[in-house]
Amino acid sequence: MTEISKRLNRLTESATLAMARMSRELKEEGHDVIALSLGEPDFDTPDFIKESAKKAIDDNFSHYTPVPGLIELRKAICKKFKRDNNLEFTPEQIVVSTGAKQSLANICLSLLNSGDQVILPCPYWVTYTELVKLCGANPIKIQSSIDVDFKVTADQIENIITSKTKLLIFSSPCNPSGSVYTKKELLEIAEMLEKYPDIYVVSDEIYEHINFTNAHFSIGSIPSMKERTITVNGVSKGFAMTGWRLGFIGAPLWIAKACNKLQGQITSATCSIAQKAGETALLAEPKAVTTQMRNTFLSRRDMMLKALNEIPGIKCNTPKGAFYIFPDVSYYFGKKDGEKIIENANDLCMYLLNKAHVALVSGAAFGNPECIRISYAAADDKLMEAAKRIKEKLAVLK
Repeated sequence: MTEISKRLNRLTESATLAMARMSRELKEEGHDVIALSLGEPDFDTPDFIKESAKKAIDDNFSHYTPVPGLIELRKAICKKFKRDNNLEFTPEQIVVSTGAKQSLANICLSLLNSGDQVILPCPYWVTYTELVKLCGANPIKIQSSIDVDFKVTADQIENIITSKTKLLIFSSPCNPSGSVYTKKELLEIAEMLEKYPDIYVVSDEIYEHINFTNAHFSIGSIPSMKERTITVNGVSKGFAMTGWRLGFIGAPLWIAKACNKLQGQITSATCSIAQKAGETALLAEPKAVTTQMRNTFLSRRDMMLKALNEIPGIKCNTPKGAFYIFPDVSYYFGKKDGEKIIENANDLCMYLLNKAHVALVSGAAFGNPECIRISYAAADDKLMEAAKRIKEKLAVLK
């Protein structure tokens, strides 16, 4: 009997995609499911970006492009990095991929060997652990909690560094917690890492423009980190372009070349039309494009926090970015509805899906099993109805 590879057996199905699948199945059965599980803005791509794509089609930009992306797009990305992040790159240091997820896969597959260790501050995006495992490396997790705003310190990171540590991967603003690392916190981490020159940092900044602090800071802009930071970004979140599949990295030249070599054997370049649309997006003044969406998310955050804070046992911090709330729900563990005991966050999410018809994601998938992730990338009326249903069904648990 033919079996799938051991490599694939090491991977776990994405918890966010699994919940989206189950909520779709319930919808197909006729249930009114409110899906707050996926990380996707509920806005449409701005018209001027769509017009750019239409023009690219009319101008016959329908052929293969260079593997790392069109030179015009890579120059636009260099300009964006300098303008928004104080990062200096040449076009040769940029690799454009089919979404930031592929960018992260390229990095891991290019740099990690079996037995290497990768530090992941909790909570982390679900895919980080799986990519590390795919490479035969070992994810080393640092716990955090809602009491410290889901952030880790330089001392905590240093305490688990070993001779096998190869990468530190984190996101800011963070998916799933919405936490934003300050300049001071990142400077402290960078200062500590000066003692460990063989460790590289992957800074996932895909939520950069959904930042309620107005103070996004890139760790790669710190002089000591310039040659050891790979900055990952894209157009999915800030420009509402999830389906366009366009991510990119700025990296030390040798790492960019390695990712280019790998990508050349797996997908080659991403969609030529998406690249032209991305160029238009990134050359625009970001605040002119992203401010309205950011402000809407901020309003929704405050609305949802108010509603959730009225539910007994729900413990929330105040997310500073992205579009998620990551409450501690451990108060409900051990309670039951007369039929089933809620043992953990997985059980609670399934209970709320089946009883309240609200789709959420267990924090276990993100490294914090006491929490659940709630996406507020949905219309106000849907969010308020979801909060109402959650409150009603949690009240049943005794």
